[in-house]
Amino acid sequence: MGIRGGGSEAKSLDYNHYKPVIFDPSTVVSQGFLEFLLPLHQEFTPRQRVLAEKRQRVLALAHEGFLPDHLPPSEATTGEWKIELPRWCADQRNQMTGPSDDVELSVKMLNSGAPGVMLDLEDSMANEWSHVMVGILNILAALRGEISYYDEKRRGKVGIKPGKTVTWVRPRGLHMSQAGVLADRNEKIAASLLDMAAVVYGIDPEGLRHPLSFYIPKSESAEEAFWWRDVFRALARAKGMPEDSIKCMALVESHPLAYQMEEFAFILRDHILGLNLGRWDYMASLIHFNLHDPKWVLPDRNTIPHDVAFFQRLRDLMVDICHRRGMLAIGGMTALYPSRTDAELNERALRVLAEDKKNEADCLMDGAWTGHPDQNQIAVAQFPSPNQGFARKDSKERYLDLRPLPEGIGRITLEGVRAAARTVIRYRNGVLHGRGASLLDGYMEDLATDRIYRLMIAQRVLHGERVKLEDGAGGWIAPTPELVGRIFDEELERLLDEPGRGSEPAEAAKLREARLLSERMIVGNRFNPE
Repeated sequence: MGIRGGGSEAKSLDYNHYKPVIFDPSTVVSQGFLEFLLPLHQEFTPRQRVLAEKRQRVLALAHEGFLPDHLPPSEATTGEWKIELPRWCADQRNQMTGPSDDVELSVKMLNSGAPGVMLDLEDSMANEWSHVMVGILNILAALRGEISYYDEKRRGKVGIKPGKTVTWVRPRGLHMSQAGVLADRNEKIAASLLDMAAVVYGIDPEGLRHPLSFYIPKSESAEEAFWWRDVFRALARAKGMPEDSIKCMALVESHPLAYQMEEFAFILRDHILGLNLGRWDYMASLIHFNLHDPKWVLPDRNTIPHDVAFFQRLRDLMVDICHRRGMLAIGGMTALYPSRTDAELNERALRVLAEDKKNEADCLMDGAWTGHPDQNQIAVAQFPSPNQGFARKDSKERYLDLRPLPEGIGRITLEGVRAAARTVIRYRNGVLHGRGASLLDGYMEDLATDRIYRLMIAQRVLHGERVKLEDGAGGWIAPTPELVGRIFDEELERLLDEPGRGSEPAEAAKLREARLLSERMIVGNRFNPE
């Protein structure tokens, strides 16, 4: 398997260019869109490319032992600046999230009573133009209050009810580019810019219930905040809105950004309302940046406690920064999903949900994420209303060690490698069928958890001389490339033996392709989001 850290990801910008067969801007908004988009592209896409290339250099340095660390004190960290949190978003005790290309789920989330709903164009959606286009159209319909779907059981159309739910839009991240939009120029465009420009162009600012609000994903440095700030201002000017009219929250999903949260927020202080701990992507990033270090080989994912030190310290630092600066601190997603057909699974999922959100509330988080309408009431109930009142703990250590070694937790097992291989095959099969998130064995798995599993397999093989797997029979086995390859083969055969899979030639071919792609991504060190 010959796994190495870094190196072969230099072309990661090319992984995400799913070119539409025919790009017709009128199918998104109107024929004037490209005229709106072109000057923005000319200004901001070159800057996006520079930032994406810097990410690769930072990762390469980490694999040489030069790991991320806190920045020197600056006005961002020593000044007395604060934001003023608007009343319309003071309560974000639960933000429900889901793929914007799923119109039925979008309506159900918006009708759930959740204080916030994030309509996603990123991780939970397949990165293909047909899905992005549908997602943008659904977002615009939701912002106009016109989104609806046909309910077969009710035999009628279901739309969204009036309410106070705050609608957030998550564009694709800075690591992604989109081909085919400017076909006459043969140029790729920053996907983040395309997504936001399409939304801004298509809205009527006077018809919005609250300011247009984006969720910034996958940032890796405070420097990147300048890009987002300048894009927000340029979009507002192009639409004839005040420069500070676009608002945002930002996900902390990468290990480098964890050390630069306050600086990032300072740069965006005219726009930002809060930070969110995207903990599954953060775990993937933490493994990725420490891939060279055998001390950072993590145990099986589902044996890692939710209050593990590397999460808890980040929660504590995030809350202290946010509340000191007047912002909301939002916790992460609970992966275990409720079930309306399996009572035992449902009971377990809701119990885990309550425990998880209570832990985040005890850390003084103001809210968290969920992905199913049945989770809303339980999640909301764990947090004080409307928020924590910017409370801070007595201990205000600013420069916490955010890399405490994962010692004394979980288990490293052969079954864990098998479960990881099985999950990434099934997840990749879902992507090949146009799904960016799939419900697997009670867990909602998306790109973040797929990355975790691939990285966990990679780090075990990379450090195979020092890491041994519990074999389930009281013995130990080395995680060699040959063993992992055999496990992928065996898990593929198990999946093909399931009813309705191997007997359907097209489905069997997709599964075989998913198995091949999954192992190739591990062997090829492709661990960046894609």
